[in-house]
Amino acid sequence: MDLKTLYRSVIMDHYKNPRNKGLMNDEKYLTVHLNNPTCGDDLIVQLLIKDNKIIDLRQLGKGCSICCASASVASELLKEKSVPEALKIIQTFYDLLTGDEVKDKSVLEDAIAFEGVGQFPARIKCATLAWKAYEKGLNPLEGE
Repeated sequence: MDLKTLYRSVIMDHYKNPRNKGLMNDEKYLTVHLNNPTCGDDLIVQLLIKDNKIIDLRQLGKGCSICCASASVASELLKEKSVPEALKIIQTFYDLLTGDEVKDKSVLEDAIAFEGVGQFPARIKCATLAWKAYEKGLNPLEGE
């Protein structure tokens, strides 16, 4: 199996079997809603943070396979990370998609499957929507 096929199967698995899908009815969760009007992606993410560590991440939305799969991958990857560590991983993901130098791709785990999206500028917004929502939720907490 070549790398492209493997990456495609990772994306399709997360699209068909999304992880951490569904929102919690709990005011302890920080909720962020973002959308991409260009392609219709609409996403709500939730973060539960305690002692500067991400305890839980949730996501619910509708959109293309890249957006929904990326939200699922991000929700798995960022869970149990400290806020600064999560923000660093998010920046590494952005760097991967925009062609900037990435020193350690291993921190991205399954998110590396989206590397090819960078070849399609219009799809970068799809792949990064959930990451931007999680980042927006985490940024006020940085340095606490």
